[in-house]
Amino acid sequence: MNYLWAFIVGGFICVVGQLLMDYTKLTPARILTGYVVGGVILSALGLYDPIAEFAGAGASVPLLGFGHLLAQGVMQAVDEIGLPGVFTGGLTAASGGITASIVFALLASLIGKSRDQN
Repeated sequence: MNYLWAFIVGGFICVVGQLLMDYTKLTPARILTGYVVGGVILSALGLYDPIAEFAGAGASVPLLGFGHLLAQGVMQAVDEIGLPGVFTGGLTAASGGITASIVFALLASLIGKSRDQN
């Protein structure tokens, strides 16, 4: 049942993004940024944890999860070191995912063959 809920919630998040692309003039970059900001807002309001607990990876893997991770990192760092945690906490919490993204993008660029867009 956990897999089903993860699929449904993650799919719903993707459907909302697709509908925003199809029926608004928002660019994909703005939608992605909006998802990250939405994750931060839901986390700050205490609404994201119940969703992530219910849906598991269906809620924690998409960009909403990245925003939640940033917000949680900032809150933890502020509790530990005070105001400087606002600047360091988010990146510290997300550094593993950011590093993995960069490393795998590099590997994909070395393995893949670029083509002319025209």
